[in-house]
Amino acid sequence: MQILRIEGATRVLGKSQGYLGLPLRDEVINCVVNGQGTPCMTTAWEPSPKEIAAINAGAPIYVRLVGIAHPPIMVEVGNAPQLANE
Repeated sequence: MQILRIEGATRVLGKSQGYLGLPLRDEVINCVVNGQGTPCMTTAWEPSPKEIAAINAGAPIYVRLVGIAHPPIMVEVGNAPQLANE
């Protein structure tokens, strides 16, 4: 997966620690557990053609979190990019 610069990015995590840097957008969502006004961080990723083929063939998508504490996360698919002639 390739990291994308998410539209409306508010900051970049990890670059000062030697990582590539993860652009994210700070948001507030309505969470069914924590309620309205729940803060979250949203990032964007793009699978390669090889990864898309693997996903279409039934391969799972793994989310790897560095460390030993696992915060609640959500994984979803964003909107498809608009074509230039649309």
